[in-house]
Amino acid sequence: MPVIDRPAQDWDPAAYGRFRDLRLRPALDLLARVDALPDGDIVDLGCGSGAVGPALAQRFAGHRLIGLDTSAAMLAEAQATGAYARCEVADAATWQAAAPLALIFSNAALQWLPDHEALLPALALQLAPGGVLAVQMPRQHAAPSHRFLREFAADLYPDRFDFADWTPPVAAAIDYHRILNPLGLLDIWESEYLQRLAPVETGHPVRRFTESTAMRPILEKLSEDEAARFVSRYDEALRAAYPVEADGAVLFPFRRLFLVLSTLQS
Repeated sequence: MPVIDRPAQDWDPAAYGRFRDLRLRPALDLLARVDALPDGDIVDLGCGSGAVGPALAQRFAGHRLIGLDTSAAMLAEAQATGAYARCEVADAATWQAAAPLALIFSNAALQWLPDHEALLPALALQLAPGGVLAVQMPRQHAAPSHRFLREFAADLYPDRFDFADWTPPVAAAIDYHRILNPLGLLDIWESEYLQRLAPVETGHPVRRFTESTAMRPILEKLSEDEAARFVSRYDEALRAAYPVEADGAVLFPFRRLFLVLSTLQS
């Protein structure tokens, strides 16, 4: 039976942190495109375990940094970094700032939320004049790593998974441009990272990468035996889509979308 990181009720910082460096690099690339900020607090929206907190705090030392996430376990890790003035449990879909913000920074979080056409402008409206909305989201849904998850879940367990009306969680860059361009100066781009995943003792390295994130909603609905059956099929397909290199590692292309919106000065 394959070794599987079963999703707990809360996010598991250790499982998510297994690929910390690969997940942190896009956050730092996003941060590098944020320029000077007006007065106000900075919110790390969906801060997770706070991996980018120290970099945010160092870059904008004159601002108070607040971490928000839905996971209490992740927030405990974030608070322990010492980078945040405070960390709070909050849902990005309904959260409202108490005062206009200098920066809302969100790395690999908003893809979990629907209705970006309403959500992103609502976040932008919480910025101070000259404030910045900086967002990075994985746009990996068409790749085998994520497509297989939907296909195999629907095939093996159609009583629980129906993707007939499924829409991608992250739209095309042109769609976000049309949504946000009227609100300020917009910089939007996509990057594909060629990630080297080290060998693992059991299973396929790509599966070990996805099981703490994209695979979670599927595993949550499966029994132990069902999960083992699903994972065995997934591992087999991944071996064909992402072959093992001579050193035992796997090369895993991963696409991400970035946007930086600078609101207009009053």
